[in-house]
Amino acid sequence: MIYTELLKQIQIWAIELGFSQVGVSDVDLSEAEGHLKKWIAKGFHGQMDFMHKHGSMRTNPNELVEETIRIISLRFDYFDKSIIAYEDVLKKPQKAAISRYAMGRDYHKLIRKKLKNLAEKIKAEVNDFNYRVFTDSAPVMEKAIAEKAGIGWIGKHSNVLNAKAGSYFFLGEIYTNIPLPISKKASFHCGTCTKCIDACPTKAIIAPFQVDARRCISYLTIEHKGPIPKEFHKAIGNRIYGCDDCQMVCPWNKFATDSKVTDFLPRNQFDQPDIKELMKWDEQTFLKKTEGSPIRRIGYKSWRRNLEIAYKNQ
Repeated sequence: MIYTELLKQIQIWAIELGFSQVGVSDVDLSEAEGHLKKWIAKGFHGQMDFMHKHGSMRTNPNELVEETIRIISLRFDYFDKSIIAYEDVLKKPQKAAISRYAMGRDYHKLIRKKLKNLAEKIKAEVNDFNYRVFTDSAPVMEKAIAEKAGIGWIGKHSNVLNAKAGSYFFLGEIYTNIPLPISKKASFHCGTCTKCIDACPTKAIIAPFQVDARRCISYLTIEHKGPIPKEFHKAIGNRIYGCDDCQMVCPWNKFATDSKVTDFLPRNQFDQPDIKELMKWDEQTFLKKTEGSPIRRIGYKSWRRNLEIAYKNQ
């Protein structure tokens, strides 16, 4: 088997399935492991116990999937220029701001299905190809893997940036046992820019590459359980699910490319919903309206909590 030719074919299949880029990483994540341990030691993970409860499995791919020697990393764009600009919604206090990635269909199932389709195509060509697919669904260091696979570099806001596509994309991985050629690691291109750090409403980016999740609006409105500390209420503004501010100001996002699928287009007018209308939803309505949406995972209680803060901030 000529693995260089196989990788070229994998890239063709991936594009056909809607992915925008493919790269390959080895399994040495020791550098990322060091950063993760320091981040957790400082308590920056907040209530996200899943960041450490799996031990070294997150940074040692072989512990998660035996015999893994390569990781195929894939980029899937979700941006669409037709959607009303997030920054425009922030200027309308009566409207609710939802992170762009969460306006449409839940990406987990969609991308996982495409990853499995791609893996089965590879399996048909390589009999001894063993694999497991992931998309934000297991203890996987997807950002570090994407950087090593050449998908993009990790910016000062800790998101992955691509010089041709910005940062509005999802990541998926295929852990495998076949020796595909390794891609060149992405180089860093943020320079001296600190726009993401300066724009963070709650100053959660305490230093380049260091995000204190306990201050991050995305964390507070999605992962955090219980009341949100009052010190952050004003800064949250009308953001009810996630926060795109650090991406909004990033110069590289002027190159963001439109997604090849329509699944991520807004449902239920989630690009600029009216806060008062959302406040009328009972739990049954919430479950119905968010069916197939990533928003549903936070549950009605957190949804209501977020809305009440935004309502008071009008």
